[in-house]
Amino acid sequence: MIDATLALRLLAAYRARRLAVQDAAEAQRATLLKLVRRAAATRFGVDHDFATIDGVDAFRARVPLRCYEDFWRDYWQAAFPRLTNLTWPGVIPFFAVTSGTTTGATKYIPCSRAMLRSNRRAGLDLVVHHLRQRPDSRIMGGKAFMLGGSTSLVEEAPGIHSGDISGIAIHDMPWWGHGRYFPPPALAAMTDWEEKVARLATASRDEDIRLFGGTPSWVLLFCEALAALKPGTARLAEFYPELELLVHGGINFAPYRARFEALLEGSHAELREVYPASEGFFAIADRGANEGLRLILDHGIFYEFVPVGELDAPAPTRHRIGEIETGVEYAIAVSTCAGAWAYLVGDTVRFVSRDPPRVLVTGRTAYMLSAFGEHLIDAEIEAAVAQAASAIDANVSDYSVGPLYPEETETLGGHLFIVEFAEDAVGAERIRAFATALDAALAATNADYATHRTGGYGLKPPSVEVVGPGAFAAWMKQRGKLGGQHKVPRVITDPGLLDDLRRFAATHPSV
Repeated sequence: MIDATLALRLLAAYRARRLAVQDAAEAQRATLLKLVRRAAATRFGVDHDFATIDGVDAFRARVPLRCYEDFWRDYWQAAFPRLTNLTWPGVIPFFAVTSGTTTGATKYIPCSRAMLRSNRRAGLDLVVHHLRQRPDSRIMGGKAFMLGGSTSLVEEAPGIHSGDISGIAIHDMPWWGHGRYFPPPALAAMTDWEEKVARLATASRDEDIRLFGGTPSWVLLFCEALAALKPGTARLAEFYPELELLVHGGINFAPYRARFEALLEGSHAELREVYPASEGFFAIADRGANEGLRLILDHGIFYEFVPVGELDAPAPTRHRIGEIETGVEYAIAVSTCAGAWAYLVGDTVRFVSRDPPRVLVTGRTAYMLSAFGEHLIDAEIEAAVAQAASAIDANVSDYSVGPLYPEETETLGGHLFIVEFAEDAVGAERIRAFATALDAALAATNADYATHRTGGYGLKPPSVEVVGPGAFAAWMKQRGKLGGQHKVPRVITDPGLLDDLRRFAATHPSV
């Protein structure tokens, strides 16, 4: 294989120079106007008078905030699967299939060819930031291994396909990328996740893997299969000695960091976080851990930020780049080159710098646990679980939490945490210590939770049920949600989904 790193380094240097002088607010203004002009003749553009929009203020005045359900009901559902000139010009060729992580409902997110180009440009920025940190990199001397879902797509109509977003990306990969990507088509198309992981582990040992990535929980499952091929080996360097970059994203990384750092011991690989979504590729870490992810401002996505506390207001404040403040919890809304407009993604972010704009992804707007007025957000729950695991010197592989409402003979409700530890057996005493530390950590970070717990008048202490290793993967498999872009739901607000998990957990107890 020809090492294309030198050519890529020249392109990356040019991109890095442009990023260094980029005016964030102007880049976003130009992006919005380009998007509006492009979509002016669509049904959505006509409905919202795009032809007269000349700036951000005019856009805000004409286009209200919407969520997926609004777009599906008002613009996409009736015409699906052939969306032609509805919210984006032309025919939408792909739909990224995703599921709501609190309810499990399937969503079909439009993916235009312009969005595919946008995602590829984001991939270039990923390499740009890596090469800035590693000027001696030879990352293009080997292959990139992205642990995604099946590349097998469903033909919804002639020329229109749906499937995993990673599968769509592979389907539309430019010719020059095919020889540099692992796995090969036959393995990539497999839909049986367990068989696929086993075969990928075996096949990847013969490849020169330089870049590896995926959702952290699925990467760990893959690494277990890899280690089983060589008992006593737990480090990636022994399988992929030339590995330079391990890319992760999609879920909070804090509970997984210690295990990933152990995996990378003895290697010269670095961790780099990304912020991809089915709606677009939004940000990439350009500095160190916990220093934020730099928003990509000039690749067909316009961002707005709504203070989380105003989401239910009749007219919530909408901030663009240049108007945001650090330290504030925002819900993110995007307008994209796939026909989403002022679209609430469902994620929450907090800025750690304004110039250039860098964010921490703090959770989901739907991931608020407030069945009893406690107002716990995703980031607080994630941090508390990580602290509790550290308190008992354990690693959490996966978990979900949901409300336990009081029975007829009770007056107080509480929270049920179903937890899978990396260890085979944690023991009753350590589980009690975990629950105590979890309770303390939640109270320390959230005043409403602490108030409800004080005196025990508003909330019972958290209940913890431990399942055996692999239980969450088995549950996701049962639901047809194993691997790829599917994520274990962290906060479950749907009583039916929580009951389903509880029934399954009862059959997979920890030994």
